[in-house]
Amino acid sequence: MSMLTVSAPLFPTALESDLSGARKMGPRSVTKMSGDGCTRLATRAAGFSLLEVLAAFVILALVGTALFRLFSGALGNATLADEYSRATLYAESRLAAVSVETKLKEGTVQGNSDDGHYAWTAAISPYMPPGSTPDLDGAATAMAVRLWKLAVTVTWPGTPGNERSVALSTVRIAVKD
Repeated sequence: MSMLTVSAPLFPTALESDLSGARKMGPRSVTKMSGDGCTRLATRAAGFSLLEVLAAFVILALVGTALFRLFSGALGNATLADEYSRATLYAESRLAAVSVETKLKEGTVQGNSDDGHYAWTAAISPYMPPGSTPDLDGAATAMAVRLWKLAVTVTWPGTPGNERSVALSTVRIAVKD
C-alpha cells in the first residue's frame, strides 16, 4: 500500500523538513511513502506546456516576419540611395564636361553613359537673373561676357513603368562671340 502526500504551501519557507528529514523543493515537491515504509522525495518535472511553446513560436514568427520586412525595406532604400548617388555624380560630371567640351551657345546636347544605364540631356540657355529690368538687360548686352544657364537631367530606368531622374543646373560665364 502506498500513501501519497502533496505539499503545496502558498508561500514556501526556505528549506522546510518533513518527517524523514528530506527537504521540500517548493510548491511542486511531493513526498511519497513507499510500501516498505520509506519516504522518498519525488519532484515533478518542471517545463513548458505545449500551449506555451506554441504561443512562443507564434510570437517569434510574428517578430521575425516584422524584422525581415524591416531589413528588406532598408536594403531596398540603400540600393535606391546608391542609384541616386551614382546618377548625381554622373550629372555633375556631365555638367562640368558640357561647359568645357562644347562652346556655350543656346541649344541642347544629349547622350548616354558608357554602360548605357544613364541617358542625359543638357540644355544651354542665356541666363536672365530674376527681377531683371530692361536697363539691366541693356547693360548686359553691352558687356563682353555673357552668363549662361546649364541644366543637366540624367534619367535611368526605375521600377517597371517608372523612370527615375536627377536634374542639376548651374550658371557659367563665357566670352561673347
